[in-house]
Formats: sequence, C-alpha cells, structure tokens
Amino acid sequence: VQLQASGGGLVQPGGSLTLSCAASGSIFSIDTMGWYRQAPGKQRQLVAIITSGGSTSYADSVKGRFTISGDNTKNTVFLQMNSLKPEDTAVYYCNFVLRLRGGDNLPLAPRIYWGQGTQVTVSS
Repeated sequence: VQLQASGGGLVQPGGSLTLSCAASGSIFSIDTMGWYRQAPGKQRQLVAIITSGGSTSYADSVKGRFTISGDNTKNTVFLQMNSLKPEDTAVYYCNFVLRLRGGDNLPLAPRIYWGQGTQVTVSS
C-alpha cells in the first residue's frame, strides 16, 4: 500500500489550502482516514479523522476552520483548511486504517498506514 499526499505549501494568514491523500494497492476496505500534524519540536497530533460511515472528529484548535472529507471510491481523503493561522504551520501526515485483500479475497486484519508528509507554512 502506498499513500501519496499533496497540496501543502506557503500561504498567508487567513488563507486556505486543500490537502489530499490517495491510497493505492490491494485494498479491501478502509476503516478510517485522518490527518495528523507535527510542528517543529512538538509531538504529532491528530487534526481530523473520518470513519467509513462518514463520522468526523476534529481537534479543538481546528474546529470550524478545517473540514475533512473522503472519497471511498478513490481511496482518497481531503482536508480543506480555511482561515489558516501561523500556529497551523506543520508537516501534515495522512493516516489510513485499512484492510488489505487476502489471497482468498477476504479482508486481512486492519493495519495503520502513513503518508510521507506535506509541509504547510502559514506566514506573511
């Protein structure tokens, strides 16, 4: 399984960015898709997560500004980020909990996969 993230960049405070992350491989099903971020000198933290049923959860710091969505047909997760602040600056990582397809076409046990990270810098 490979996760390819894109969409990061430099944006001014108050601006917007959209991140995307697509998973490829012999995927049977996806349990959850999410975004984490890690700022310099800090631990990686959850930003937002979406379940296969469409339920979402957000870190308090991004509620009302960020929106997570998923396209299960394309195994892709998006993070729409609005009203960006300098404190949103970090490397953003996508995270999938998914089940690969086994040799008998049945799902294997769920495993966690990470994307390579994309830098988001909010600065004037």
